Amino acid sequence: MIAMMTIAAWLAGVSHVPLPLAQEAKAQMVAGAVAPGADDPLTRPIAASRAAEWLAPARPEKIFGTSYLVGFGGLSVALIDTGDGLVLVDGALPQAAPAILANVRALGFDPKDIKFILSTEPHFDHAGGIAALARDTGATVVASARGAEGLRSGKHAADDPQLAYGGSWPAVTQLRVVKDGEVLKLGKAAITAVATPGHTMGSMSWSWRACEKQMCKTIVFASSLNPVSADDYRYTAPASAPIVKAFEASHRKMDALACDILISAHPDNAGSGRYNDQPGACRAYAERSRKALAARLAKEAAGS
Repeated sequence: MIAMMTIAAWLAGVSHVPLPLAQEAKAQMVAGAVAPGADDPLTRPIAASRAAEWLAPARPEKIFGTSYLVGFGGLSVALIDTGDGLVLVDGALPQAAPAILANVRALGFDPKDIKFILSTEPHFDHAGGIAALARDTGATVVASARGAEGLRSGKHAADDPQLAYGGSWPAVTQLRVVKDGEVLKLGKAAITAVATPGHTMGSMSWSWRACEKQMCKTIVFASSLNPVSADDYRYTAPASAPIVKAFEASHRKMDALACDILISAHPDNAGSGRYNDQPGACRAYAERSRKALAARLAKEAAGS
C-alpha cells in the first residue's frame, strides 16, 4: 500500500474515514449517486500525504482488445468490456470514485453496465473507492475470502504488516467470495482469480485473455507484492513466518503465469509506463519483490 515512508509521516497525513457508514450509505444507495456538491460519506477524501501523486490525472487508455485503463498516474484501475457488461478492477481512494466513473464515460460506456468490481487487496489506496463505485453502479464486488473480511471491516487485518499505519476506508457490504483459480465468466470474458498473498493475506491478482481479430494476449492485473510494513513490524518474527511463506508462494505463482501484459496495482512497480507488455514482465515483477523481501530479511537479521 505505502511505498517507502515512515509511519509518523504517513499518520500525519491521514484523515480517518468514520466507520461504520451503514446508515448513510444505505440511504444514498436507495437514492442513487449523491448530488453534486453534497457531502458523500463514501467519497470523503483520505488526505494521505501521497494522494496527489497517486491520483495524478491520466487519460483513459486502451490496453488491448476491449481492455482499458481508467485509473490514475499512481493507482491502476482497469475496465473490461465483455460484450455483456463491464468489469472494473480495483477502486483506488474513496475520493477517486467520481473520476473513475468519468473515465468510464469518456470511453463511451455507461457505468451502470458495470456488473463486477474485482478487488486486489484490502488496503485503502486500492479498495477505498469500491463502496462508492458499487453503490453508484449496482455492481457486485468480488474478492478473496480474506480480502472480503477486510472490505467488510474497512480496516487492516490483525496480521497485516501495515497494521500499525491505522486508518480506515468505507466498508463494502455486498460481496462475492472467490477461491484461487476460480473463473469468473461474463459475456466473452473469463477472468481467473490468482491468489497472491503476502503484501496482504487477502491479496488477489486477476488474469484474462484479450483479443483483437485473430490475436489474443493474456493480461494480468497483479496485486501489490511489495514487502513494505509499518516501522515496528518484523518479517523475521516467528509470527510473520506464514506471511513470508505466502510471499514465496506468490513469487513462484507469478513466475509461472502466462503473462503478455502486466498491470500492477501501483503502475511504477511494473515498469516505467502504465502497463508492461515486455516479455517476462510478470517474472520480473516477482523477482523485484523476491529481492526486496530478501534484502528486508537480511537487514532485520543484521539487527538494523
